Amino acid sequence: MPPGGGIIPAMTLAPMTLRIPGPAGDLEAAQEPQSDSAAQCASYAVICHPHPLYGGTMHNKVVTTLARALQAAGMPTLRFNFRGVGASAGVYDEGRGETDDAAAVADWGARRWPGGRLVVAGFSFGAYVALRLARQRPLERLITVAPPLQRFDFSDLSPPACPWLIVQGDADELVDAAGVIHWAEGLMPRPHLVVLPGVGHFFHGRLQELSDAVIGEIRSGRQDANRTGQEAG
Repeated sequence: MPPGGGIIPAMTLAPMTLRIPGPAGDLEAAQEPQSDSAAQCASYAVICHPHPLYGGTMHNKVVTTLARALQAAGMPTLRFNFRGVGASAGVYDEGRGETDDAAAVADWGARRWPGGRLVVAGFSFGAYVALRLARQRPLERLITVAPPLQRFDFSDLSPPACPWLIVQGDADELVDAAGVIHWAEGLMPRPHLVVLPGVGHFFHGRLQELSDAVIGEIRSGRQDANRTGQEAG
């Protein structure tokens, strides 16, 4: 890993391509790293991509940045395409079926890495799905990037018991950044909110800061889900 942290170089080995059985048919997925040496890992991560109807896939640059940051922090990752995206079977289901897809991938990971604790991350629509999944099962950590509050109903999604990182750019052109900040500050337990000044929805030219926020969160060993406060990047 580069000195001081940050985005790690591209893997020398291609991701392991997977077909994971899902509730609507097989889900296209990628495991990184592909080596079996990670079989006895302490944690593993599932990463959820942005909106399927607007070009969101597991190859989105924010999703791959999240994956590489989590790998740099010491855990294998599973990226996957929601139903109806790429080679994944099924059709878009407004977050309901997609949550079931994420659960199927998490279950596959639990079999792949027995005893590993689950970390779930998501970007935009994927953040909504990640929070929905966090209501269904215990997590080691939740990471949500640019949660789309104005597009989906977050009102009945209570905060998880695990440590929770929210990363939001304050120049987001698709998500109401002020609304996200106000919402996060009203939650209890309070998530750890990192606001990145001048950053838009897709983190153009600012992926390093997203990576640093994620790596810093993992390496902090933060376990207090009641932590308060806001950080500006």
